[in-house]
Amino acid sequence: MTQPDGSRRPHYWGHRERLRTRFLAGGHKAMPEYELLELLLFNAIERIDVKPLAKRLLAAFGDLNGVIVATEPQILRIEGATSKVFYQLRLAEAFAHRMGQAKVLNRHVLSSWSDVISYCRTTMAHLKTEQFRILFLDRKNTVIADEEQASGTVDHVPVYPREVARRALELSASALILIHNHPSGDPTPSEEDIEMTGRIMAACGALDIVVHDHMIIGKNTETSFRSAGLI
Repeated sequence: MTQPDGSRRPHYWGHRERLRTRFLAGGHKAMPEYELLELLLFNAIERIDVKPLAKRLLAAFGDLNGVIVATEPQILRIEGATSKVFYQLRLAEAFAHRMGQAKVLNRHVLSSWSDVISYCRTTMAHLKTEQFRILFLDRKNTVIADEEQASGTVDHVPVYPREVARRALELSASALILIHNHPSGDPTPSEEDIEMTGRIMAACGALDIVVHDHMIIGKNTETSFRSAGLI
């Protein structure tokens, strides 16, 4: 379309407003991932068509989860991406994590177990390196703290049983739920996982602190040590 000054309007003229209107009217469920990503990119990049960038990001990282957890160097390698794009992605990740955590903290763990699993999947299932988290519980099995204890490489995370026990004492915790992810996607416990869990249980048991479970989070499923008879 030609404008009054004789120039032609870009083909994406009005696209941003139409996409926002569709989102507000119908929500996100009917929208493909690239359009949701476009909405986020609008806040980082002005006055250009961001659909090609959205599609490049998804092609590079597989899906929205992969895009959200990508590192800054990985994002900046994508044509058209900027530090502002990375900032918006980290902000989206922070909102997701805080919303999930709010359903876990100060809740009785047994009555909110599905929320615990959902939160763990959101925060850990798509990480590229191993992360070890602990949910600290009081005597009523209410979650009093959720902390990242350590992070490591693609197939190893260093965990020190005495540090776990010390932190539990600092928080006056009576029980723990151990959680870590397998970036490979397979949540099957390794011999190292089983040995490490035993050492943590021994260190905590000497202080009358119970380890209720150890969850390993994979890409699409998880393994419970208790359900598997490993605790």
